[in-house]
Amino acid sequence: MTAVLGLGTYRVRVVAQAARTALRAGAVWVDTAPNYADGFAHQQLAQVVGDFAGAGISTKTGFHTAAQGRAAVAAGVLTADEATCGHSLAPTFVRWQTERTLRELGRADLMFVHNPEQVSRDHAQVHSELREAFAVLEEFAQAGRIGGYGVATWSGLASGAFTVPGLLGLAREAAGSVSHHFRGLQLPVSLVMADAIDGALGGGGPLVQAQDAGVVTFASAPLHGGELPGLMTPELVELIRPGLSAPAAALLAAASCPGLDVVLVSASTPEHWDDAAQAVSVPLAPDRLRSVLDELAAG
Repeated sequence: MTAVLGLGTYRVRVVAQAARTALRAGAVWVDTAPNYADGFAHQQLAQVVGDFAGAGISTKTGFHTAAQGRAAVAAGVLTADEATCGHSLAPTFVRWQTERTLRELGRADLMFVHNPEQVSRDHAQVHSELREAFAVLEEFAQAGRIGGYGVATWSGLASGAFTVPGLLGLAREAAGSVSHHFRGLQLPVSLVMADAIDGALGGGGPLVQAQDAGVVTFASAPLHGGELPGLMTPELVELIRPGLSAPAAALLAAASCPGLDVVLVSASTPEHWDDAAQAVSVPLAPDRLRSVLDELAAG
């Protein structure tokens, strides 16, 4: 079974229009962050999400724009020096940013801690700050104010800064119980960043570990920021599935990854959504996906 399509808004400027298009086309998740669309993604999404109560809304805590940083300084949750970093997992900031998100967006079905590997090269420091951030988000979840929380990472899993079992352990510590609200994991999955695919085809790795724990898994950057289709040879596209365009073939490969629930795409027109939905409607068999990875490794 292929992953379902969700809207990723990282490089989307007119977020409200893209979200309405995606949700009308059947997208089951919209993923965003406070710093997206120059800091206005939440306000734009608020115009739309109320009309689609059945869709999941995921956002993040950690990064902030310069204007949001100044607001955090004015609120006394960051110092001026801290705000210059553009990223914070300090508990006071996480609490402040989550409150601000709920005012702006109206709801958050998942609150991802955004790129926690940004904190430090010291893994112990990353774990400590994650535990404290989880403790704040656990309070929001237990109060019913957010649906749950998780981690959205770019390189944290690949670099060994943390693991899925380790994240689940930190969530248990933060909750003070085996019952916690760690519900989501987002990571890059593509033919460029294919470690997660390779692991899942072997029956392991972060996607399988997360799915086994009941954690919803999200693939970010399936086209690697739009760069991947230009890197694909006609032979590789033909191997994936004859007749597809390079973008459709790249999307299909990512969406066919075992253990993946949602693949985030940035299509903003009905035609693009139809193309994406058609591309992933019939998944690649695991042995075909393995042959694609083998071809890449040999090339």
